[in-house]
Amino acid sequence: MAEKDWPIHGEITGPVVMIGFGSIGRGTLPLIQRHFRFDKSRMVVIDPVDTDRKLLDERGIRFVQDYVTKENYRDLLIPLLTAGEGQGFCVNLSVDTSSLDLMKLCRELGVLYIDTVVEPWLGFYFEKAASNASRTNYALREPVRQEKARNPGGTTAVSTCGANPGMVSWFVKQALVDLARDLKLDFTEPGPYEREGWARLMQKAGVKGIHIAERDTQRTKKPKPMDVFWNTWSVEGFISEGLQPAELGWGTHENWRPENARDQEEGCKAAIYLEQPGANTRVRTWCPTPGAQYGFLVTHNESISIADFFTLRGENGEVNYRPTCHYAYHPCNDAVLSLHEMFGAAGKPQPVQHVLDENELVDGIDELGVLLYGHDRNAYWYGSQLSLEETRGLAPYQNATGLQVTSAVLAGMVWALENPEAGIVEADEMDYRRCLEIQRPYLGPVKGYYTDWTPLEGRPGLFPEDIDEGDPWQFRNILVL
Repeated sequence: MAEKDWPIHGEITGPVVMIGFGSIGRGTLPLIQRHFRFDKSRMVVIDPVDTDRKLLDERGIRFVQDYVTKENYRDLLIPLLTAGEGQGFCVNLSVDTSSLDLMKLCRELGVLYIDTVVEPWLGFYFEKAASNASRTNYALREPVRQEKARNPGGTTAVSTCGANPGMVSWFVKQALVDLARDLKLDFTEPGPYEREGWARLMQKAGVKGIHIAERDTQRTKKPKPMDVFWNTWSVEGFISEGLQPAELGWGTHENWRPENARDQEEGCKAAIYLEQPGANTRVRTWCPTPGAQYGFLVTHNESISIADFFTLRGENGEVNYRPTCHYAYHPCNDAVLSLHEMFGAAGKPQPVQHVLDENELVDGIDELGVLLYGHDRNAYWYGSQLSLEETRGLAPYQNATGLQVTSAVLAGMVWALENPEAGIVEADEMDYRRCLEIQRPYLGPVKGYYTDWTPLEGRPGLFPEDIDEGDPWQFRNILVL
């Protein structure tokens, strides 16, 4: 598809400031250039390293080599975000920068904002004196939701809008509509922002839970050497979230909890966490290509936000319905091996950390979707099956995993431009149809699959197990003990 054939989705009238130029920043840049009208002379990219500066120099885009820190962020960003006329846009694709502080600054200045994760300032993930409850994504999300409640409306700040969290929340709604139709339910699709209507529809469909079920089959040309961590997206980000406690939205159908499960004391209380790292916690799940598989129960914002969004409460605030929701992630084989090495070395990350680009990979897909389970059709997976080969023909500087993220950033930016006074929003609170309309050209095959598989299947039966045969979809049966 020639560049001239790509649609222009909107105009950014003020400066464009991108914070972070790692694998996702590199991939997002050409999409911004392709789909928006903006003044290139007022775009600036900030990153502490200049490894890929040539990509910016070739395009005549200003580069600032600096760390964005708690001490300097206002002095550094305010002049950049307010330069000239029009409304600016801050695209935060960095690590170790407080998403909350940056979005508050942008809203103070009337600047649109988007990020892919609720990120803290440097030191949060590895603070040994901190409690595990305070290191969860729940603890990161709650202050953002409190800020939304204190200051509703105003300049739009899109929180956690990548592939997941982000795109998968839009998949959940499409999958739910598909399921309700196939179950022949009498229903009217709720409006984009009718939260209670969506929750009632999920309850009516009989959904007990949702896996963000992913299998990355992208392969490298050469074997992974020892003492390096390879991944198809940010290694730093994956290690950080992988060493956080395993975390999941906790559904009303559950009748058992692990002994090391803990509740949160404040806030929406939609999630629990386990006293163990997510990237060392396995769960049983299902994806179309491999079928049954193990995934890692890595904490993600969508595990909490989806469970929270689809919660139904009574008049006294009691929870009448909520689905269980969690990530079930099988990364590429080299990342699995990297995790095995890291945890075998007492959790010490390898000294060399590397994101595999499209030139180092030979083939494979990133199969990322949502598995809605426990209803009368058993389970339904809906998602993207984007291949490395198709990615190469769609956009530069990224593999299949990266394009699922960067295209979601694009969709979130379009939605923000079209809804500039929506306040702080998560992907669950956006118009899923509009967002998927923007993103779908970059997702490869987007399909739905029903399966008869349950987590009771595929067990060898050679050893005694404490399982619940009466309800296959209990977390007791999903967690690998």
